[in-house]
Amino acid sequence: MSEARARLLGTASGLFYSEGLRAVGIDRIIAAAGVTRATLYRHFPGKDDLVVAYLEQIDEAIRAQVAATRSENSSAVDVVRAVGRSIADSIRAPGFRGCAFLNAVAEYPDPGHPVHKAVLAHRQWFSATITEILADLDETDPGPAARQFVMLRDGAMAAGCLTDPDPVCETFLLGIEGLLDIHRRARREPGE
Repeated sequence: MSEARARLLGTASGLFYSEGLRAVGIDRIIAAAGVTRATLYRHFPGKDDLVVAYLEQIDEAIRAQVAATRSENSSAVDVVRAVGRSIADSIRAPGFRGCAFLNAVAEYPDPGHPVHKAVLAHRQWFSATITEILADLDETDPGPAARQFVMLRDGAMAAGCLTDPDPVCETFLLGIEGLLDIHRRARREPGE
């Protein structure tokens, strides 16, 4: 990535996350990044391309974080808990303004729009990954538990920017423990 492209993407990312995708115009990004309009359009043919690149950068970071979590933890239970803790840590971080993907889809509701498609691609990956992790718990049908995990995450991300994040994160992590407890009970029931 060229230095100018990195500066543009970094500047746009900060503005998009803190102020909203549609609220931030190209002129503002150009001025804040200290580049020319021609430089912007050489790297991003339009604002939508810049927004998609912003979301893809976040997606790549989350994928890398989950991959590292999976490689650092030996059991699926530890992975589920670690993913949950990392989500809670992001909610507690200064400047947290909700999930970038949920925020983006609220501004781009058209399912055919490239921004909407980027959001769906991330969510499909995240859901599939959580399903894989839960399947490692010998879950016979991990789909419902994975959907519940994703819904808990979505709710925590939405609530975490509206109110004190500590009780939100505590509730989210308790919800994950509830999922794990249901799994433990289900594994004991057939042979009890």
